Amino acid sequence: MGKALIIGCGGVAGVAIHKCCQNSDVFEEICIASRTKSKCDALKEKLKGSKTKIKTAEVNADNVEELIALINDFQPDVVLNLALPYQDLTIMDACLATKTNYVDTANYEPLDTAKFEYKWQWAYREKFKEAGITALLGSGFDPGVTGVFSAYAMKHYFDEIHYIDILDCNAGDHGYPFATNFNPEINIREVSANGSYWENGTWVETRPMEIKRVYNFPEIGEKDMYLLHHEELESLGLNIKGIKRIRFFMTFGQSYLTHLKCLENVGMTSIEPIEYEGKQIVPLQFLKAVLPDPASLGPRTVGKTNIGCIFRGIKDGKEKTYYVYNVCDHQECYKEVGSQAISYTTGVPAMIGAMMLMKGIWKGPGVFNIEEFDPDPFMDALNQWGLPWKESFDPELVE
Repeated sequence: MGKALIIGCGGVAGVAIHKCCQNSDVFEEICIASRTKSKCDALKEKLKGSKTKIKTAEVNADNVEELIALINDFQPDVVLNLALPYQDLTIMDACLATKTNYVDTANYEPLDTAKFEYKWQWAYREKFKEAGITALLGSGFDPGVTGVFSAYAMKHYFDEIHYIDILDCNAGDHGYPFATNFNPEINIREVSANGSYWENGTWVETRPMEIKRVYNFPEIGEKDMYLLHHEELESLGLNIKGIKRIRFFMTFGQSYLTHLKCLENVGMTSIEPIEYEGKQIVPLQFLKAVLPDPASLGPRTVGKTNIGCIFRGIKDGKEKTYYVYNVCDHQECYKEVGSQAISYTTGVPAMIGAMMLMKGIWKGPGVFNIEEFDPDPFMDALNQWGLPWKESFDPELVE
């Protein structure tokens, strides 16, 4: 079928690459590129029995010229960006220059400010349209599958959706006093930022962790969850008809929050550079180096995740509720691809998004959020590739 260039070689990339190799009819050839080529080579070695042909390359994803040279050399049908969110725009620039389709899992973030919004990438809409190529933004789980769930609910069950609550529960236990389940820098920036939700066309801002709810998650039980800002609220507020309010909640245990508060109080979560022994260092980047690598958590993490969306709206003039979610088991994920469920739930949809473009199921020149395409083929693919979903028409609602 075709070729994909995958930029990045962390936990999510590892899952996506395993899945590309399981799907060798579509991904006949891939190139794994990262700043550290030895990591790409080690992954290639692990997958050497695969039918998918694997190349590796070294690339600095901050450098547009290097990216252009690599794309021109490999000639992929799609570039799957699984590098850092700070690198989205350089990779998009390289895709524009080479007229190559683009997929990512997280929106662009400037290095110097914890801002999760789409304006920088949406600014590329006309350029991608003129180039005749597609950019698919946010093909992870949240953002990603949550957008597909929203489009699916809209298509099949509602005339208007008034309320969406996105619930992200990780009930996994890795046994460390404190560790983050994905990139610590991104995770801690996300959690320590002010919360916000979308209501009646505007943002309502909250203090970090100000709004707490307890929810009884299917297959997991009751967990404390907190309202956070999350980027998909911005695109769903524009793309789903009838929206009055969208909120995003994530579960955190008390131990995690206590550690985080302590680290904040002593300045370790700051993104402002400080001078130490004649060098400029960013405390949060130093903390990232001290904490366990999320990729190392797989063998020791037990328990499940449950991520889904609760919708309330109108169908044929009547009120309706609908809950669609996925439950993922950390140990099952580790047995299959050597990773915990956090990377798995992002890596599988990343592969599926790339597949949608490669097969031409989703197409159209421009920059799109995932909920703007037909959700049905993606929903089918979730069931096929390891993230089966369940639904309920009588869910417990969040106050």
